[in-house]
Amino acid sequence: MLVFHELEEINSRPAPFQFYTADELWTDEHTSMKMLEYHLNESVDLSSRNKDFITRSVKWMVSHFGINVNTSIADFGCGPGLYTTLFAENNADVTGVDFSGRSIQYARKVADQKGLDIDYFQQNYLDFETEKKFDVITMIFCDFCALSPAQRKTLLARFHKFLKPGGSVLLDVHSLNVFNDRDEVATYEYNQLDHFWSSENYYGFLNTFKYDREKVTLDKYTIIEEKRSRIVYNWLQYFSRDSLREEFEESGFEVLQFYSDVAGSAFSSDSPDMAVVARKKES
Repeated sequence: MLVFHELEEINSRPAPFQFYTADELWTDEHTSMKMLEYHLNESVDLSSRNKDFITRSVKWMVSHFGINVNTSIADFGCGPGLYTTLFAENNADVTGVDFSGRSIQYARKVADQKGLDIDYFQQNYLDFETEKKFDVITMIFCDFCALSPAQRKTLLARFHKFLKPGGSVLLDVHSLNVFNDRDEVATYEYNQLDHFWSSENYYGFLNTFKYDREKVTLDKYTIIEEKRSRIVYNWLQYFSRDSLREEFEESGFEVLQFYSDVAGSAFSSDSPDMAVVARKKES
């Protein structure tokens, strides 16, 4: 009977954004190491986009926002500094914020090696505070989608406070095309994702749930090791142009343009993702 109840819990469906476990990804010693490995793999789009795309997207941002020695820019969820390093090499005044101590340590090492002056903060960006004001704030690789509605509202309020008058935000999100293509599944795998969750042997259960009304999915990972069990909740919000515009406008922004990605590709209704440039409204 005990096993039955455990399986019931594994397969249970929580309310949208009921639980938040981002710390499991970014602060766990083993998992943060695996995440950094994915970040630094230049040929795949797992934790970060591939090197060619990053180079192309930064080139577009530099042109679009006129990034130069007079530009102050902050990257929220900066990871190991793949974008911040390039911003600094274009002479901008750069700040990076990330939850992962391992990623921030790597980013600082790269900055030191290249002789770049970049301000890095190891912190949950939902709690980040600064007196500094920025011309541009970026949040890349659909980090915005992993936040609950309340967290997104908090973050946009912070962006609004941190930006100079007329400053801009650039971020990307998953579109409804991706939501429509996802299915509810339940799978089980020994040492799931090639020991991603632990260096020890474990049994990994993945339950994917869809919430049609909210346009949200949950990948619920239950990891059972010999000496511990844990659950990691990976939430994703999906957006239409109207729903994304509404969130920005409610937080005091004017949406200027939608794109298919953060490299400035023309918006397509068939695109899996979309990027938005929004400007802080004058008060």
